[in-house]
Amino acid sequence: MYTPTAMKLLITLLLLIYTFSGFAQLKALVGGTLIDGFGSNPIPNSVVIIDGERITTIGQVGVTEIPDGAEIISTEGMSVLPGLWDMHVHLMINGHADYKHWDETYPPLFESVIMPASAHQLLMAGITSARDLGGPLQESLSVRDRINKGEIPGPTLYVSGPFIQKEPYPGTELFRWGVASEKEGREKVSQLADAGVDCIKLIDQDQLSQAIVNAIVDEAHKNNLTVVAHGHRPEEIRKGLIAGVDCFEHTGLSSAPEYPTDVMEMIKERTAQMNLGPLFWTPTVEGLYNYEYVRDNREKLDNPEWHLGLPDSIVADIRQSFRYPDRLSYFQLTPIRKPTLEKKVNQLKDAGVVLLIGTDSGIPMKFHIQSTWNELDVWVNEFDFDPMYTIRAATYWPAKIMGVENEYGTISEGKYADIIAVKGDVLRYVSLLQDVDMVIKHGKRVK
Repeated sequence: MYTPTAMKLLITLLLLIYTFSGFAQLKALVGGTLIDGFGSNPIPNSVVIIDGERITTIGQVGVTEIPDGAEIISTEGMSVLPGLWDMHVHLMINGHADYKHWDETYPPLFESVIMPASAHQLLMAGITSARDLGGPLQESLSVRDRINKGEIPGPTLYVSGPFIQKEPYPGTELFRWGVASEKEGREKVSQLADAGVDCIKLIDQDQLSQAIVNAIVDEAHKNNLTVVAHGHRPEEIRKGLIAGVDCFEHTGLSSAPEYPTDVMEMIKERTAQMNLGPLFWTPTVEGLYNYEYVRDNREKLDNPEWHLGLPDSIVADIRQSFRYPDRLSYFQLTPIRKPTLEKKVNQLKDAGVVLLIGTDSGIPMKFHIQSTWNELDVWVNEFDFDPMYTIRAATYWPAKIMGVENEYGTISEGKYADIIAVKGDVLRYVSLLQDVDMVIKHGKRVK
């Protein structure tokens, strides 16, 4: 039996451990400029009270009472904003430039090493929620669920499981499912829904009949799942719009300077149907836009932060794969495509499409610790998008399409405390997001 004095000491010690391990029940973020995600003017000298996993109070210094016993975290001189979302990540890859080699070598390590490492890297970059598109089913679900249980660090994940397409590329059957008929399309969607995926990823739908695309989208919607589809080629977009796809990905693999007139008319007709809700699009421009810079200025490739969670042998394999980045066949057309990106993205924006921040994170030379802030940087500093618009594309709108806007996406009372902070004015210098100073997920400070 403990003596009363020993018991008091033990309780004090446990409280100290509880507090400094990031699990303090009450926290107060005090002094920062709050960008809450709703789009209105930032709140200076803000106070954000967190109780456990959730936000209880939003206010200002001198007005809002800070509860007794709360851990006070100074955010003076900082921008405080919702944790970022990346709506197009690939946890099963991590920058390796040879897909064939990667797909042949690393599937046994996807669940235990590769995907957890990718998730941890995203979280350290301030990504507290992410949509993983196109991955092996059981491994994707396992990593998502282990994160949700607190067993491994990472953003709250929304996973599609395998791509659905006409037929898998050779050697990719683990994470690509082929469909050859309306019946098979419905069956594959039902199988994914029963397994517990969060959305359906459809690609190369221009190779499928319209009837099959319609069946896939219809079956997904019957199971309350959004459908994410490639928008590389005009016919993919046409068939997706007819079927009722919810969100398109990418701005096209071609070097065409703009979208065809008939495609834009279809997009405008769809965005005019407000009863259907917004049409979402994740343009994923950063990887293409910045390729030449990375090729010629390789410091980012030497950043050791992308090694987090990976064995030295895998790090070495990734590094050797882009030893000659100028020789990669994957990027040979990129210099021709780059000038088309801004025009196409603005076509979509002007047509009333709701754009989302997503990056294709994990593709060759694009690491999970770098991709998301680079996407915001391109939108703001190259395409001249409003910084607040861009931040909402990485906070409010992603939560909206995933149907979790009552829990995530903004800093407001009752929602999960997913919050990041950076030193300085992020609305003036969005590149500050390359080095997030503070990351809080579900009320726990993880960075």
